[in-house]
Amino acid sequence: MQAYVYKSLRKPDTYVYLAQRDDFARLPEPLRTQLGTLHFVLEVALTPERKLAREDAAVVRENLALRGFHLQFPPKVEDPMLEDWGTDA
Repeated sequence: MQAYVYKSLRKPDTYVYLAQRDDFARLPEPLRTQLGTLHFVLEVALTPERKLAREDAAVVRENLALRGFHLQFPPKVEDPMLEDWGTDA
């Protein structure tokens, strides 16, 4: 399965995978509005053996088959000020 990956120019580190190149009609209108302009970055073959850096390729393939798109959000960043530092003194 081929996937076409676009980055949002409005939402940093947010990517959209499409089953068909430039098939933005698959995206719900509110989502398209939030993402703003999408810039093509990559075409990738999503085989069962394929590993992706931040996504489960099987989940991406399933979303592409069912919806025609997959949305990749920015990685969750832990706030170091919220860490449990313990009470060792």
